[in-house]
Amino acid sequence: MKLNIGIVGLPNVGKSTIFNALTETAKAGVANYPFCTIDPNVGIVNVPDERLYKIAELEKSKNIVPATIEFVDIAGLVKGASKGEGLGNQFLSNIRQVSAIAHVVRCFDDPDIVHVEGSVNPVRDAEIIETELILADLQSLEKRYEKTAKAAKTGNKEAKAELEILEKAKAILEDLQPLRLHLDKFEEEQIDWLKKTLYPLTIKPIMYIANIPEEDLPNGENNIYLKQLKEKAEKEGAPLVILCGKVEQELIELPKEERKEFLLALGLEEPGLNKMIKTGYKLLGLITYFTAGEKEARAWTIKEGTKAPQAAGEIHSDIERGFIAAEVINYEDYIKIGSMQKAKELGQLRIEGKDYIVKDGDIIYFRFNV
Repeated sequence: MKLNIGIVGLPNVGKSTIFNALTETAKAGVANYPFCTIDPNVGIVNVPDERLYKIAELEKSKNIVPATIEFVDIAGLVKGASKGEGLGNQFLSNIRQVSAIAHVVRCFDDPDIVHVEGSVNPVRDAEIIETELILADLQSLEKRYEKTAKAAKTGNKEAKAELEILEKAKAILEDLQPLRLHLDKFEEEQIDWLKKTLYPLTIKPIMYIANIPEEDLPNGENNIYLKQLKEKAEKEGAPLVILCGKVEQELIELPKEERKEFLLALGLEEPGLNKMIKTGYKLLGLITYFTAGEKEARAWTIKEGTKAPQAAGEIHSDIERGFIAAEVINYEDYIKIGSMQKAKELGQLRIEGKDYIVKDGDIIYFRFNV
């Protein structure tokens, strides 16, 4: 399943530091000047899920395979990117290829770290990027609009239907609004058409990552910049993750056995990056189901609403093709019983057919024949 999240933001907001901490590498360059990242860095990250480790413990599994999610560290954007300023064209091309956006916003003062706009202002900074994405979408739309309007004048029914969609989208973008905030104005098939035809940047789901200073951890309640960003995120209905990129980087440099103590000293229960990964997973509309046994406990990633045969296809196309039934128990019920063997003996495994929609936390054994 090729779904990924692009990490974006103005230069010097901490994108590459956060990416390096996420992937536990020094893959992305980190420096105190704009455009330190030029080519996008790609990292595959394990999705933290305590359920998988509990299942593995109870099943005495020899191997554990977590679900993963892909993050892409994209070059910093500046005002005028839609006209090719900075690395504008490259940035827009890279972001067009991701499924969702993690927008890192600087919420700290530091005279030693250059701010491309000369001062810290999280709402303004977020809006600079948003405006450039809107203008880029408008450019793409206007090219299509002209051609479609001509065809519609000749009485072409398909062109007329397309023009209706384009006019709605054009009005939203000309009002400097992102499409994702106005999807209720479109039919579902119209949204699909937009995504497959114009690949708009502002239709992609977004989450904001507030990069706060260490002294404001754990929750940044006294950080005025964070309050401003929170208001913006709440108004848009977008998720907001609070973390300190510097601390996350320091954390991964510690031996694993010392990390818990380090977090507790800062008043944190888990790394901020865990929240970022989980939020990103949810933002993409993903859920997890498990397969478990003595040999292996594994988490599988599927889109919410996936039916059992297609979920089986994530394991192997032969299982989807030869699907007979799914033996299912949800995690909560499984924990009460304590093992798949006991669940089977007690008759607690449900038999589900090809129309069953897999739920998050299902533990499944697939019956198939090829």
